[in-house]
Amino acid sequence: MQKKIKTIETGTLTRILRLNKEQINQETRSVELSFSSEQPVERWFGTEILDHSPGAMRMDRIQAGGPLLMDHEREDQVGVIEGVTVTADRRGRAVVRFGKSARAEEVYQDVLDGIRTNVSVGYQIHKMEVDEPESASPTCRAVDWEPLEISIVSIPADTSVGIGRNAAAATHTTELLIREKENTIMPPVIETPAPAATPDLTAIRTEARIGEQTRVRDIMAIGDKIKMAELARTFVDNGKGVDEFRAAILEVMEKRGQITPVSTSAEIGLSRTETKRYSMVRAIHAMANPQNRQAQEAAGFEFEASRATADLLKKTPQGFFIPMEVQQRDLLKGTTTAGGHTVDTTLLSGSFIEMLRNRMMVQRMGATILTGLVGDVAIPSQSGGATAYWVAENGAVTESDQTFGQVTLAPKTVGGFTDLSRKLLIQSSLDVEALVTRDLSTILALEIDRAALHGTAAGNQPRGIAATAGIGSVAGGTNGLAPTWANMIGLWTEVAVDNADSGSLGFLTNNKVIGKMMATQKVPTYGNDFVVNQFPDANGFTAMAGARCGVSNQVSSALTKGTSSGVCSAVFFGNWADLLIGQWGGLDVLVDPYTGGAAGTVRVRVLQDVDVAVRHAESFSAMLDALTV
Repeated sequence: MQKKIKTIETGTLTRILRLNKEQINQETRSVELSFSSEQPVERWFGTEILDHSPGAMRMDRIQAGGPLLMDHEREDQVGVIEGVTVTADRRGRAVVRFGKSARAEEVYQDVLDGIRTNVSVGYQIHKMEVDEPESASPTCRAVDWEPLEISIVSIPADTSVGIGRNAAAATHTTELLIREKENTIMPPVIETPAPAATPDLTAIRTEARIGEQTRVRDIMAIGDKIKMAELARTFVDNGKGVDEFRAAILEVMEKRGQITPVSTSAEIGLSRTETKRYSMVRAIHAMANPQNRQAQEAAGFEFEASRATADLLKKTPQGFFIPMEVQQRDLLKGTTTAGGHTVDTTLLSGSFIEMLRNRMMVQRMGATILTGLVGDVAIPSQSGGATAYWVAENGAVTESDQTFGQVTLAPKTVGGFTDLSRKLLIQSSLDVEALVTRDLSTILALEIDRAALHGTAAGNQPRGIAATAGIGSVAGGTNGLAPTWANMIGLWTEVAVDNADSGSLGFLTNNKVIGKMMATQKVPTYGNDFVVNQFPDANGFTAMAGARCGVSNQVSSALTKGTSSGVCSAVFFGNWADLLIGQWGGLDVLVDPYTGGAAGTVRVRVLQDVDVAVRHAESFSAMLDALTV
């Protein structure tokens, strides 16, 4: 009789295989494919093997018209599973048929054209037999498991680190059983450290396997992003490294005459369902209670996501990483302007994490947010154009050249902390999750927002707009001066004379200036028309000098000009799409249960790597000595 160790939460898992184009039957729109095998896969609970012995795979559910999906999304069905068998070589095979809807036809044509070649199966494990449960990486053979769906996937999910893919249900539990051996009485499970002098061969093999899977994943992800999938496959098949692939890409782009920054994505492949499942509170609670086995098991998904992010960033967190997908969940992605950017890169205007969206005023003004950066970024920019000359008949045109520069972004770390009670962290409601997330995001959001405007480039700060050389300047006076209608027109003029008066234009200042402007007439001695004629709306916007005007107390009212010490305010004007805010990787969360231990509080410190740059200094102007008192 087998002995049950425990029940763990595994959710729905996936495995990736390749689709063989030669097995497509175009008459019936069907494909025969292999969707499972006994290939070992590393999961957070050990080395997983799917048993293909008779009776091990539950096929009733998937045989009864199981779905063919896109990217494991239940709402995106493109076909049906018509048959499932287990072959003599201990593989699961299926025949799938594509539908005739517009979406299904689109995917089917991509499969025919060899564009979509990755297949993934979603499955649940009901029981596993465990060999050597006391080891660091036990072998777990799934003796009772059930395929739920088969998906066509554009980018393979990150199965190399064994993140569960929760597609069909919010939670799923699996029984772990000690695997009995003949004539052997199993001893009780005792956690005993391995002798220091004995090499951990399992760990060595696991590390090598994960390294290879990471190599393949990174190369294919880069190739898919820049539409060089065939070149990526060649490098994968030849055992080449990621750096060699990047070098080859640069060579190809140079031959094509392209100037394109290349970087890998900092996303680890979580689906929308998984990002909703992710719990920051669960991870913090587990970090604060390292001896609580139940808390550790509950946060298994979050810890695996952190390890996947660390592998991708080639960086070790001080606590745990929050993946990029979680930071952007429930937000729309897109560029801030239509057609204004010439660099071929993904520009995301989603927030750093969901609570930042309404707190970063510069983003709401239209700043360009570059998320998922890996390594330093250099964006080419044109700083001067060629010159035209009049010439006589048969005369030679004088040669002139364009001039180019670079806008660089390099990660700078911003951090802060907040104190949370232990009782709060053991709660599981959505309201508590939102409360903790909001607290952690706010402490970084406000500082990033401020640094984009007033960062000094000293003391490891980014360089904000006010400290950027070459922006337009409007001065009130030697010791500052109350702002006037003429000053606002001057700010617009500084940008317009440099041909930068297009894009996401607008003013940004603080409430003190707006209050002053609402009491300041355009013409002091005539009429009743004020510089600002209406209060800011609920989103923090009003109008000034015929342009939209954002209002935020992040804009400093404590600047100094001459004898006016600490009482001057700033007013900015410009094309906010030319303000770049870069973000590297995920949030690094470190949990400290000791500092506030006597009071029963847990201190949570968050770190984020960001940088700020102005793409064209001519796109901005500033008045930094506006007096409101």
